[in-house]
Amino acid sequence: MTHVVTENCIKCKYTDCVDVCPVDCFKEGPNMLVIDPDECIDCAVCIPECPVNAIYSEEDLPQDQKEFLDINAELAKKWPTITDTKDPMPDAEANKDLKGKAKDLQR
Repeated sequence: MTHVVTENCIKCKYTDCVDVCPVDCFKEGPNMLVIDPDECIDCAVCIPECPVNAIYSEEDLPQDQKEFLDINAELAKKWPTITDTKDPMPDAEANKDLKGKAKDLQR
């Protein structure tokens, strides 16, 4: 089992989750983070840390976010590991409640 970063992270990229991860399973892309399913130990400490509720356990993943299971697995192989918190994206506050951001994912 793994945890999955979903569409809510796109164009926000808060990194509160990175700071609490005991195994450094987060990967950083241009405008979102993903979780490496091969590294995630399913501890769930990241879930309450996400200010935009973008992280779900695989079993609790909403139906309309299922594609992000594959997106996380794919992009985790390409993107570098992030281990330190950073400032969110400049327009994170304005983008945090937007829906339909999957089209804005920068790979």
